Amino acid sequence: MILIFLVGLQLGALVGAVFCIRYLRREIAADIGPKLGRMQAQLDNLEAALNLALLSRYAELGERLPPQPLPRPRPPLS
Repeated sequence: MILIFLVGLQLGALVGAVFCIRYLRREIAADIGPKLGRMQAQLDNLEAALNLALLSRYAELGERLPPQPLPRPRPPLS
């Protein structure tokens, strides 16, 4: 009688642990998804701002430099 009780207790604990783990995994995955989306949007905004800053800086530098003539092509070596 005690053996049946112990086996039932272990089986109940095992099933409870499985359900608890499934629930926790689902909740953790559901909680991380929106956070990752927001982080990705922030990174995209940061990347766009950096690209804009770099392009405007290159444009400023290009306006300051005098135009240089193109180098003459080298004659073939043969």
